[in-house]
Amino acid sequence: MNGAPRSSQGLRGIFAVPLLIALASLIGLVAALLGDGAMDALSWLGLGIPVAAVAWAMRTRRR
Repeated sequence: MNGAPRSSQGLRGIFAVPLLIALASLIGLVAALLGDGAMDALSWLGLGIPVAAVAWAMRTRRR
C-alpha cells in the first residue's frame, strides 16, 4: 500500500511551533498578572504572538 507519503519530521519538529506559542502565551499571562510597566509590554508581546500566528495561518491558508 502506497498511501500519502509520511513526513520525515519527528515529534519535535511537529510540536515545536505550537509549544513555543503556548510558552509565549503562558509568559504573557503571567506577566499580565504580576507586573506593571515593562511587564505590561511583555504581556502584550506574549499574548500578541498567538494572535499573529492565527492571522498568518488564516492568510496563508486562503491563498
